[in-house]
Amino acid sequence: MSDVLLVEEAADGVLLLTLNRPDQRNALDLALLDAMNEALNRFTAEEQWRVAILTGAAPAFCAGLDLKTFSAPDAPRNRVTALIQRLPKLGKPIIAAVNGTAYTGGLEMALGCDFILASEAARFADTHAKIGALSGSGMGSRLPHAVGTRYAKQMMLGCQPIDAATALRVGLVNEILPPDDLLPRAVALASAMGGHDPALVHIVKDVLDRGSEGTLGEAVCIETQALAARKALGSTGWTTPHSN
Repeated sequence: MSDVLLVEEAADGVLLLTLNRPDQRNALDLALLDAMNEALNRFTAEEQWRVAILTGAAPAFCAGLDLKTFSAPDAPRNRVTALIQRLPKLGKPIIAAVNGTAYTGGLEMALGCDFILASEAARFADTHAKIGALSGSGMGSRLPHAVGTRYAKQMMLGCQPIDAATALRVGLVNEILPPDDLLPRAVALASAMGGHDPALVHIVKDVLDRGSEGTLGEAVCIETQALAARKALGSTGWTTPHSN
């Protein structure tokens, strides 16, 4: 695996992915995109991996796109979009552990994860409007889904960063932690998830993801259909705790 992405086992069944271009604030370039896709292929294909954690080498989570790579009009920005849009569709949980700045494409990548834990040093911003660009990777859909339309407008049109406390208040992140506690907390949560029946985790994640994209009535139907399908396979809908 390329040294621009550190890939390691954080705990039994937990794959830790660390963006590792700290001098560039972990900005995405082609090498990092390739490494991320390779690691995600491994994560989805190998049964031993139940949950992934995505973080960045200090001092940043991800500053977005590397402009040296992607500023040209014909730059393959579609590859960044493809990676970010892949994250919610992995079929296994992935947690963003945001340890520093998560700006623009970095924020989109965090939003693509199932949820976000933030260090007290975390900062979040969307600067697309500031640089005269329009996001094609979910900022205009996932951000308002997380924080509401009005606050998304403030972030996307104002382009001003928010701190971790504000991100917690508006619903962007689940928890704020001291920097030294961020990864241990992420690993603890990932381990708890990984201890459950993987098939059931997949179903629950799918129900939540698909249900959140529609109306309440549609979400109820999705949940009902998932339970009916599970019963058709011979399950009552309840399972015994999974043991490794």
